[in-house]
Amino acid sequence: MGRKRDPLDERPKSGPGRKTKKQKPPTFAGTKFEETEDGKKKLSHRQKDRLKKRLLKKETKQQAGQKRKAKAVKEDGQSSKNKKPKLLFDSDDGEDDSPDLSSAEEEEVAEEEPGTDEAEEEEEEEDMEIEKASKALIKEQEENENMAKAELMLNIQSQEKFVLPSGQEIEKEANLPPDLAILDNRIAHIRHVLADFNSRREPGRSRQEYNNQLIKDLCARFTYNEYLMTKLLDLFPVEIMDFLEANEYPRPVTIRTNTLKTRRRDLGPVLIDRGINVEPMARWSSVGLTVFDTKVPLGATPEYLAGHYMLQGGASFLPVMALAPQEKERVLDMCAAPGGKSSYIAALMKNTGLLWSNDANRERCKAVVSNLHRLGVINSVITNYDGRALPKVFHSFDRVLLDAPCSGTGVISKDEAVKISKDEKDILRCSHLQKELLLAAIDCCNANSKTGGFVVYSTCSVLVEENEWVIDFALKKRNVKLVPCGLDFGKEGFVNFQQHRFHPSLKLTRRFYPHSHNLDGFFVAKLKKFSNKIPGAESKEEKTKETEETEKQENESIKGDNAEAGDSKVDEKQVTQSANRQTKFSNGQQKKSDFNGQRKKFVGQKKKFIGQKKKGKFHKK
Repeated sequence: MGRKRDPLDERPKSGPGRKTKKQKPPTFAGTKFEETEDGKKKLSHRQKDRLKKRLLKKETKQQAGQKRKAKAVKEDGQSSKNKKPKLLFDSDDGEDDSPDLSSAEEEEVAEEEPGTDEAEEEEEEEDMEIEKASKALIKEQEENENMAKAELMLNIQSQEKFVLPSGQEIEKEANLPPDLAILDNRIAHIRHVLADFNSRREPGRSRQEYNNQLIKDLCARFTYNEYLMTKLLDLFPVEIMDFLEANEYPRPVTIRTNTLKTRRRDLGPVLIDRGINVEPMARWSSVGLTVFDTKVPLGATPEYLAGHYMLQGGASFLPVMALAPQEKERVLDMCAAPGGKSSYIAALMKNTGLLWSNDANRERCKAVVSNLHRLGVINSVITNYDGRALPKVFHSFDRVLLDAPCSGTGVISKDEAVKISKDEKDILRCSHLQKELLLAAIDCCNANSKTGGFVVYSTCSVLVEENEWVIDFALKKRNVKLVPCGLDFGKEGFVNFQQHRFHPSLKLTRRFYPHSHNLDGFFVAKLKKFSNKIPGAESKEEKTKETEETEKQENESIKGDNAEAGDSKVDEKQVTQSANRQTKFSNGQQKKSDFNGQRKKFVGQKKKFIGQKKKGKFHKK
C-alpha cells in the first residue's frame, strides 16, 4: 500500500528524466564536414561534382550568348530590316538565367542535408542521361536527313530524261487493267518534267502532249472523266494529287449541338458514356463535336431522338456563321432541305423572329418538317415554292441564305458518281440556275433593314463557273457589294482565273478544300444590299414612259388637225362616200352577172354529159 504523504508538505520538483533529455545529433565517420582555416566548411566529393557541373553550364551559356551577340551584330551591320523580333518569353542575349556562384552559395550547399544531396544528384543524373539520349537521337535524325538528300541528288543527277510512252504502249495498257505502280511512277515523272519544262522535256515534245498524257493517267488512276479532270487540273496545278487523294477518304463525322435544348459541355460526357468517342470540333466552332468512333448508331440514340444534336457536316456550319442572324429578325433559307442550316439559324435566333424555310422539292420538305419538330424550332414557316418565284410572294427579309444546288465537286468523297457523271452541260445548267436563284434571293432581301440587308451565297462546289462567275454576275445586275464573311480561315476567292477577270472585291469570298482544311469543298460569299432599285428595270420603265408620252402627244396633235380641217372637208367626204358606194354597187352587179353566166354554162355541160350516157357511149371496162 505504501506510506501516506502529508498533504501539507510541498512535493519536490522532479527534473527531466533520462529519456526526455535532448540528445545530440548522431555523428558518422566520413560525413563530418571539416572546417578550414577561414572557418568555412569543406564540400563533399559529390557536392564538388555538382558545383563543377553548374560552372560548366554557366560557361556554355556565356559562350552561346557571345555567339548570338556576334551574329546579331553582323545582321545589324548587313541590314536592319532582317532583324528578327524578340519573342515575348525569350531571355536577353547577354543575360544568364542562372545566377553567379559565390562563397555564400557554397556555404548554402554545404549546409544542405546529405539525404537531399543524394536525391538531387540522382535526379540531375537522370536528367543528364535523358538530355544525352535526346541529343543523340536528334543527331541521328539530322544525319539520316542529310544522307537522304544526298542520295536524292545523286539519283536526280544520274537519272535519264523521262520519255513519254509510244502509241503501241498506250494501246497495250488500254487492253489491260490499270497498273497503279506504273501510273503513279509516270504521273510523278510528268509532274517533275512540267516543273522545269525547258530543261527536262524530251526533244520534239510540246507541253500540251505532256498535259494530255498526265490527264489520261490521272483519269485512269482515280476514275474521273477527262472534262472534270481538266477543270480540276486548272484549279490545282500543283496540289492536284493532294486534292484527288483527299477525295478518296471520307471527312470526319461531325455533329452540331442544339443549343435550344442542351450545351456542348453537357452533351459530350453523355455521348461518351453511351460508347461514342467525341471531342470538341475546332476553335472556330462552339457547338461542333467530332465523332471518332461509335458503338451505337448516331441516329438512334435517345439524345438524337430528343433533339439534342443534329448530324451535320463541318462545312455546313460556315454559311450560317457568315450570315450571323440576330434575334427578332426575318430570315429566309431559300433551299432549306433537309433542315440542318435552318435549325442552326433558329438556334442562333433563340426561337425569336421569323424563319422562312423553303424548298422546291415537296418530298424533301417532309425532312425539314420532321427535323425542325425534333429540334424544338417554333419560329419557322415551311413552304414549297420555286425559289425564283419567291420575290412575288414575300420580299422584305432582313437576311437571306442561299445554299444553291450545284454539281457537288466539293463532296466527291460522299458521292463518287460525280467523277463520271458531270460534263460541261451539267456545269453550265447549274451555273444558269444559280444566277437566277441569287438574283431572286437579292430581290427578297430588304436594303432598308436596320439590322440586316445581307445575302449569303454558298455552294459545295470548287469550280469557278459556279462560284466567282455567279457572284460577279450578281454584282453587275443588282445594287449589292461584297463584305467580309467573318471567317478567320479559308483561302481567298479568285480575282483572275485564266481568261476570266472578276471584280477585285471577290478576294473577300472564302474557299475551303478537303486537302487543306479537312472539310468538304465549299465556297462562301456575303453580299450587302444597299438599294432596292434594280438597275436595268429603271431604264426600261423610263423608256416605256417616254414612248407612251410621245404617242399621246402625237394622237392629240392628229385629233386637233382633224377638228380644224373637218368643216372644210365635209362636202368632199360626202362626194367621195357616194362615189365609193356607186363603184361598190357596180362591182357587185358585175360579179353577180359573171356568176350567173358560169352557172348556166355548168348546167349545160351537165345535161350534155347525161344525154351521152343514156345513148351508151360510156361503158364499164
